[in-house]
Parts: sequence; structure tokens; C-alpha cells
Amino acid sequence: MKIHDCCSTADGLVVGVQRHEAVSQHCAQRAVEAVSGVLGRYRFGGSLRLRLQRIMFADDGIVAQLNYRSPRVTVRIQVPIVAEDGIEAIADRLDCHIRRQLTGRPLRSWPDPQRPVVGFVSECRPITRRKRFHLMVLEPHIAAAVMDTFDFDAHLFIDAETGQDAVVYWAGPLGVRLARQSKMAPLSTAGMMTVNPIPTLCLSEQAAIQRVCMYGLPFLFFTDVRDGRGRLLYRRYAGDLGLVQGRATAPGR
Repeated sequence: MKIHDCCSTADGLVVGVQRHEAVSQHCAQRAVEAVSGVLGRYRFGGSLRLRLQRIMFADDGIVAQLNYRSPRVTVRIQVPIVAEDGIEAIADRLDCHIRRQLTGRPLRSWPDPQRPVVGFVSECRPITRRKRFHLMVLEPHIAAAVMDTFDFDAHLFIDAETGQDAVVYWAGPLGVRLARQSKMAPLSTAGMMTVNPIPTLCLSEQAAIQRVCMYGLPFLFFTDVRDGRGRLLYRRYAGDLGLVQGRATAPGR
């Protein structure tokens, strides 16, 4: 069961909170106070949506997802915490993201100690969230910046250099890696990231699910056998799976 709360602060910040019934109101209030304290220092006003839900595969685990929008910055963060002891981690991550946007600092470092990989072996789990978007046509380094801004583990987009679906994701040795469907052209922005040299697997949706769950993968970028488009299948904190796919036909096909 989901519980919705809404409030506003003295500096004009409008706050909406959605929490799972297993997450106490006291925990939600502490989280609101922590992030409001950060935003109060910047005096941006704006609107904040905070969602708190239990992590089904971790005792006392909570995942906090925060979306903040103001005339100055737009921030999305997602961070797992252990019970109420990790509330400050939400505020710290928000502060870091805002400062990086305001100062133009480089992408966050990887590995990220606040965001352990959500990957574990399990029986085949269902896809409980499907996201269909008109994918943005981006240069790979811009896609990496979008991934960082919205605190994604991986980001699906149309690669401006090849015209194909592609993903960027956090991985060594440079922190960001690019995976393309089949065209393994060298990057025009050399040194920004590494490129996965292996063409993307062509799979059915069910085969992709089996691969993620059998091998404990946090996500899988694959080409769907039905239409030849790229898909991003990922493990959710709730334990089930999510799928991201594009709506429009990619250019250059």
C-alpha cells in the first residue's frame, strides 16, 4: 500500500512524498527535513517529489528516489539506505548533484560507494515496469552527462554517430562505457569512455529475462528479435524487472 503526503516549507518549496506502508511516517519526515535543509541553503524554491519504498531483498532496506525541479537546476537521485540510519545519504547525494550542476564539474566517480550494483541470481522474475520513450539522438558523451544528471545506472538513447540504439553505463576503466548494437565505429570523442567491442546480443524478451536472472546481471542491453530495436532490461530494487524501449523508429536504418 502506498501513502501520499504533501507539504510546503517556509522558503516556498513544495514537497510531495510517496511512501510504502512499511516505511514509517517518522522516517519520511526525517528525509524531508534533511533534503529541505540542503535546498534551503540554495534558496531555489521549486518542487520536490520523494518516494520511499522497501527493498525486498535486503533486511531494513529502503530505496529513496528524489525528483527536484527549480528554475536553476533539475535533479533526480536514487539511493538505497539501511533503515533510518542512512537518511543523511539522501541529502548528501542531492547536495553533490546540485553542486556539480552549478559548477560544471565532471561526471561522478565510479565505482560509486552509495550505489552498489543491483544484481543477483534469482528465478525468472516478471517485468513490472515498462517505459516507452521517444529516444533522444545524442552524442555518446552527452548521453553520459544525461545519465549522470538523472542518476541512472545505464541510459538508452540513439547514437548520433551511428544512428543505432545504444546505451552508456558505469564501468571501468574510465568510469563510463558505451555499447552499440552492431556498428563498432571509433568514438569521435576519444578518451571520454571505452566502447564495448562485442556486438549486442539479439534476443527475445523472455531470453533476456532468463539471462539477467540466471547470471545475476544488474541490466542487459539487447536487440529485440521482433523489431531490431535496442532494449534496456534492468533489475529493480523491488526485485522484479523493468524494461526501457524507444517509441519512434531510429534514424539511419
